[in-house]
Amino acid sequence: MTTDTSPVARAMRVIDADPEQCWRALTDPDLVREYFFGTTVTSDWQVGSPITYSGEFDGKPYEDHGTVLEANEPLLLVTTFFSPSSGKADVPENYQRVTYKVQPIDGGCRVTVEQTNNASEEAAEHSSQNWQAVLDGLATVAPQA
Repeated sequence: MTTDTSPVARAMRVIDADPEQCWRALTDPDLVREYFFGTTVTSDWQVGSPITYSGEFDGKPYEDHGTVLEANEPLLLVTTFFSPSSGKADVPENYQRVTYKVQPIDGGCRVTVEQTNNASEEAAEHSSQNWQAVLDGLATVAPQA
């Protein structure tokens, strides 16, 4: 087994919601669409199940995909992720691994996201900024979930 030594994108946000509310906001398609750049996500969130992310970006439709690797509701979700817009071949070594951790803390929860298999430090930094924007949006949606 090889070890992924690529740069890792990371983001974290404390959210004024309990872990169950955060989980619901991470997995409910109607809630995801509100904070995840208008993306429509489709999955049953069971280990081994597919996930699709679809929408429109810069006027062009897209459909990205992955698989649920781990799901420990409401604390951990691990998926693969692949975007055809990357220009890379749709093969496992080009998939990214995205880990969502929900940790209960006093007054809410801490949600962290890590994304591996980034092409460069610059790509990881760009993804970190995107994930931070996603978590900032999640923080507005989760308390009402």
